[in-house]
Amino acid sequence: MTQIEKILVANRGEIALRVMRSAKEMGISTVAVYSEIDRNAPHVRFADEAVCIGESPSSESYLRGDKIIEICKNRNVDAIHPGYGFLSENADFARKVEEAGVIFIGPSARSIKIMGDKLAAKNAVSVFDIPMVPGINKPVTDVAEAKKTANEIGYPVLIKASAGGGGTGMRVVERENELQEQMERAISEAKSAFGNGVVFLEKFITSPKHIEVQILADQHGNTIHLFERECSIQRRHQKVIEEAPSSVFDDKKRQLIGETAIKVAQACEYYGTGTVEFIVDENLDFFFLEMNTRLQVEHCVTEEITGIDLVKEQIKIAEGKALDMKQSDLSIRGHAIECRIYAENPEDNFLPAIGTLNTYKRPQGPGIRVDDGFEEGMEIPIYYDPMIGKLIASGKDRNEAIARMTRAIDEFNISGVQTTLSFCKFAINHQAFINGSFDTNFVKNFFSPEATRVDSESLDEEKVATAIALMLLTDTVSEQKTKSDSKDRNGGKWKQRAYLD
Repeated sequence: MTQIEKILVANRGEIALRVMRSAKEMGISTVAVYSEIDRNAPHVRFADEAVCIGESPSSESYLRGDKIIEICKNRNVDAIHPGYGFLSENADFARKVEEAGVIFIGPSARSIKIMGDKLAAKNAVSVFDIPMVPGINKPVTDVAEAKKTANEIGYPVLIKASAGGGGTGMRVVERENELQEQMERAISEAKSAFGNGVVFLEKFITSPKHIEVQILADQHGNTIHLFERECSIQRRHQKVIEEAPSSVFDDKKRQLIGETAIKVAQACEYYGTGTVEFIVDENLDFFFLEMNTRLQVEHCVTEEITGIDLVKEQIKIAEGKALDMKQSDLSIRGHAIECRIYAENPEDNFLPAIGTLNTYKRPQGPGIRVDDGFEEGMEIPIYYDPMIGKLIASGKDRNEAIARMTRAIDEFNISGVQTTLSFCKFAINHQAFINGSFDTNFVKNFFSPEATRVDSESLDEEKVATAIALMLLTDTVSEQKTKSDSKDRNGGKWKQRAYLD
């Protein structure tokens, strides 16, 4: 076993802070790296040491794996935590870190490589009899073969890039005469985005849920799961709201999907934290989708229902320690919901709406957690993902978690940029969310710009009325004050101000 004493966090924003806080509680010192535009970011100030790594674009800073490794050597760093995004699922980077004698806080380069390619992942898990969506689980370039398979499994079908994710290189095909054109587009998009044009074909499940399972595995062959997360509320194939546990799984289904996730991890001799993702159909039958070989953005809801600090577990596993818990030790405690707060405009197809955080006041109170990397007055940079932070609400049950999240959204005061807060409030209070019948088509089926605009207009009317009342009250108090005391308490005119947020 190795004792880690200094960690470099190869990331920025809320995840960099998240990792550093857990490291600090473990008595481990931290090194931050930052781009020019992040010079005054909270994660830079929080770290014990900080090094500017380059210009603002990620290609010149946070993706400079060679420079990150060089900093580790110069600063006597024991280990690198990659966070998520950037280099976190780069097998070559993980291998180079290991070759440099630095610990990579994550799985082996081999596991990352296998699970980073969807076809390789499917082949790896096939020996474990893992349920998979019907289709062609090999590279497909022959249109005739694709048409034959599509006719066998039935339209619609999904053409999917083997590399990458986030909806890039994916095409839904409704009928045979569209297949060739959509294949060509998917291949071209995959080549452009990932440098890899390999695609495959599978049955498109029209009303799927996206449910994933958190796993923990040490380097001694022990693997456990920490239950599931519901991640079906998405825009552009990317998650916005997550919760744990799923509201539609019973204990039997929960145990079955958890055991399946463990098999997937064992298929590539996985260690560290990881997430196995599944597509779930209307019958609640689940099919293996992919494995993310890193900490997930939504790991917080799992922490809230289990009481386990996943970052600390990552570090202990990287040190070579065995898990100090068994599957039978784990249980679900209440319910947790996470809303990702993006600087995006829900009324304009969730396009980025970056700017300066003129007002930034976090909610407080029982069951509320905010993981973020910004402060009031800071600018949301154009160079990175526009996520401001994550709002997490937990309660003794799902109803209490929803109520607390609704209250916290109302308390979250942000001005200067448009955010997804209004959409999140709309979504968690929609009947489809409350009764659990929603799927990944929630935005398409239920959301429209008017849905949040009505709420904001109502809120604006309330604010205006409040401001007018405040002005009248202030005027009255001012007159009384003038009559009773002509001397100003501050040596000047008594200023009357009403605030319109």
